[in-house]
Amino acid sequence: MNLLFIGAGKMATAIASGIVKENLFPHDNIWACDIDPVAREAFRRRTGISCAESSESLVGKADVLLLAIKPQSLEQLLVNLPPRKPEALVISICAGLSIARLRQGFATGRIVRVMPNTPLMVGKGASCYALGSESDETAAALTEKIFAALGRAWRVSEDLLDAVTAISGSGPAYMFEFVEALRLAGVKLGLSDELALELAIQTMVGAAEMLQQDIASPEELRQAVTSPGGTTAAALKVMQEADFRGLVERLTQAACLRSKELGADS
Repeated sequence: MNLLFIGAGKMATAIASGIVKENLFPHDNIWACDIDPVAREAFRRRTGISCAESSESLVGKADVLLLAIKPQSLEQLLVNLPPRKPEALVISICAGLSIARLRQGFATGRIVRVMPNTPLMVGKGASCYALGSESDETAAALTEKIFAALGRAWRVSEDLLDAVTAISGSGPAYMFEFVEALRLAGVKLGLSDELALELAIQTMVGAAEMLQQDIASPEELRQAVTSPGGTTAAALKVMQEADFRGLVERLTQAACLRSKELGADS
């Protein structure tokens, strides 16, 4: 089975690196192409896989096309795309491109639409995927194998991908913003910039690991560290007064709405 990456940016490079590391495909059966010479060189250096400028000599031999381009580049790609195998599977990680749009462009229902997130680049991704009308369990299993090698993967219906985008797709930015806010707060409290950042990062990593190990629910863990009248209780009172949970609900709703708008535009 031959896998062709169309687009060799950071996410594609991370996915290819995971595939190589886990030996999911024979090295010689993984190909890539990108019009950007900088992306091609970065892809080659990290993965050890050659990356061509054009897909012309590769598309017709590929069993799986992994589409990792900017959504606005789709039209140009389709104009120049050579004929491919009729049974080729198209796996898209392009934000905002619906299965219907991909089906129209590639003239096939053998589509899988994936919403990954950037922690995939360090093997801690959260990816959800939806199947096109002609994608079978074999296509699902292949997609699961690729993305589970880079974190965790879940199968969902396409109508949930906007919500997925709001929670896990955009979610890393929320975490980064919270860590940055803790860093700035720590500096104002007298900590050095470096120590404040390291404490914030390690605290998030440790809290995530406790959740990952299923020690208890988030609510139970929060209660366990909150002594009545203590420092954590004082801090959480401020969060409650600021309607922190309401804020999180509003920001995820905004992300979900924007995802739907981008999908409609495509």
